[in-house]
Amino acid sequence: MNRQDQTASREALSPRTIQDIAYGFQRSRPLLTAFELELFTVLDDERRTSHEVAEAIGADPRATDRLMNALCALGLLEKRDGLFWNTPLAGKFLVKGKPDYMAGLGHTVHLWQTWSTMTDAVRQGGAVGRPAVNDRGQEWLRAFIAAMHWRARQNAAQVIAMLDLSGVSRVLDVGGGSGAFAMEFARARKGISAVVFDLPSVIPLAKSYIQAEALSAEVETVTGDYQRDDLGEGFDLVFLSAIVHSNSFEENARLISKAADALRPRGQVVVQDTLMNEERTGPLPAALFALNMLVGTERGDTYTESEVRAWMERAGLRDIVRRDTPVGTNLVIGRKRAQ
Repeated sequence: MNRQDQTASREALSPRTIQDIAYGFQRSRPLLTAFELELFTVLDDERRTSHEVAEAIGADPRATDRLMNALCALGLLEKRDGLFWNTPLAGKFLVKGKPDYMAGLGHTVHLWQTWSTMTDAVRQGGAVGRPAVNDRGQEWLRAFIAAMHWRARQNAAQVIAMLDLSGVSRVLDVGGGSGAFAMEFARARKGISAVVFDLPSVIPLAKSYIQAEALSAEVETVTGDYQRDDLGEGFDLVFLSAIVHSNSFEENARLISKAADALRPRGQVVVQDTLMNEERTGPLPAALFALNMLVGTERGDTYTESEVRAWMERAGLRDIVRRDTPVGTNLVIGRKRAQ
């Protein structure tokens, strides 16, 4: 083994790799705390002392100063002569009211709390003291829907561009949340209308997002629970984005069967999610998301392509294909038989 290989081997066995993983939370927590305190919003386009910011956010001056110094080290704030201001990155994405404001970080704050229960969740086999979605309160729900809307708005056009929309005039978006994907279907081609199907607590939020985009004529809402209720009928495409990971294997088998029943002949069921490899060892985002489902749901999980195919085949769908999107998600598409 030459000297270069020996150096690489020592570095590979360094405890630094483990330390970097273990201390990763120390980078995220200052950001989340500053977000919760609306620190970046208080600064906006101004330059202020840490004492002035502490007074504005109702916090301790010394503690606020130390937090803001750390945010400088993270590249989110600048400081000169005792005055702090937002970097362009923070100014664009972390100031409340700005067009690109990452409101969904409020959901990340909630994830911090659930991920802290992981040891107990692994021992017990599921979420620890986690209420149902309808019982988590409006603050949690607004943050969750905002996070899903922000992400979907970034990705929807690219994802929908990968679908065959020829002959599609009526789309059902199951568990559609804010309606971001349903709205993008309506924008994709004149003559496409969409239905957002979601829980009673979610639909009022969906309506507000749809009204803000002036798409109420093209996108309607239907209240229901996909676990208990039928999904309707006469659709050309049923879309399930970020849905199957919330359910057990058997729950998904029943859901895909309902989706197939809601289709016209030759209609499509489209599942969008992050698929695991068949050994369940990767990719890393999917493996970590499986843990997110462990701590946050009773029976949720991430699934493999073969498992999604099994649901579709059981539901009588055929011509099943997989497509990998440019945004890091995967599509599995099955068609109903022609009659």
